[in-house]
Amino acid sequence: MAKRDYYEVLGVDKGASLDDVKKAYRKLAIRYHPDKNPGDQAAEDKFKEATEAYDVLSNPQKRQTYDQFGFAGVDGMGSGRTQDFSHVFRDFEDIFGDFGGIFDSLFGGARRRPGATRAAVRGDDLRYDLEVSFEDAVYGTEAEISFARNEGCEACAGTGAVGGARRRTCPTCAGNGQVRRSSGFFSIASTCPECGGDGDIVENPCPNCRGSGRERRNKRLKITIPAGIEPGKRIQIPGHGDGAAGSRPPGDLYVYIHIREHKFFERHGNDLYCVIRVGIVQATLGGEIVVVTLDERKVRVKVPPGTQNGKMLRLRNEGVPFRGERHRGNLYIRVLVKVPERVPARARGLLEEFGRMVTDDNTPIPVPLSELK
Repeated sequence: MAKRDYYEVLGVDKGASLDDVKKAYRKLAIRYHPDKNPGDQAAEDKFKEATEAYDVLSNPQKRQTYDQFGFAGVDGMGSGRTQDFSHVFRDFEDIFGDFGGIFDSLFGGARRRPGATRAAVRGDDLRYDLEVSFEDAVYGTEAEISFARNEGCEACAGTGAVGGARRRTCPTCAGNGQVRRSSGFFSIASTCPECGGDGDIVENPCPNCRGSGRERRNKRLKITIPAGIEPGKRIQIPGHGDGAAGSRPPGDLYVYIHIREHKFFERHGNDLYCVIRVGIVQATLGGEIVVVTLDERKVRVKVPPGTQNGKMLRLRNEGVPFRGERHRGNLYIRVLVKVPERVPARARGLLEEFGRMVTDDNTPIPVPLSELK
């Protein structure tokens, strides 16, 4: 199979800068790397093709020769079967170093740069799922939660060593927390199996925490549920996640909010909705009813004459607080006109007389569905 033009392989123009070449190669390397596509020969071939193209186009001398003579000009300069990718290895951190998390997306887990200290690595974040009542979510409240987390071992002062002795630098990774392995012609960093990525080891482990520097403890905490919080939202509580060994800071606690349904009210954004039954006389002639709001206050509501079934009545500022409780949404009341199932004889006569005065439509047309929304 004939080789493709190196510029075509990377998808760049002939006048592309070195930065453009690096960015193009980075995208292809992420997509086709063998560790991300195990057993996929086609992906591996594309990865090698892209690396060969980068090897030439990122080297000013090779690139100039390739532009002038094509593949024939670089055959004796380390391309083809006698590839020398040493400068690709040197460029690896330069290519990927500006894009945080690239190793995480490829291989999972965190990585430590050479020289990074253990104190810079936080403990793990924790998640707590909290169910609150509909009312508490609307108006806010305080809640006490109980959870278990890892904290620094008191017996060894968090060092993991008997008597609080200092940990020593891991001899396998020289304190980097990583070891490198070869994958074909590429060098891949992975977590050190000796120290688990810590960069140091414990020679005489503490029997209380078994060298981890942490022990499990139960913790109680009061948290504030802000007014108007929505379902699925989370509250971040810094420093209350898992503790870490030694002097490393703890992670954060994230409390995810779940809201119980209310028997009578629904929420849409900052507005509340409910349904109220209204008698046929009240709906026809109008009147005043008393509605109990979510916070159990009694509010008088006027029902306009001729109110139809399904009509919405609005009560301003009776909804969900927002913007620091300075503003509130509205309460919408859907009217459900109640028709009596049994009518006394005298009332029936009055209704029949009313029917002769106000003739009903015996050939009604369908109501547009949009009017029911």
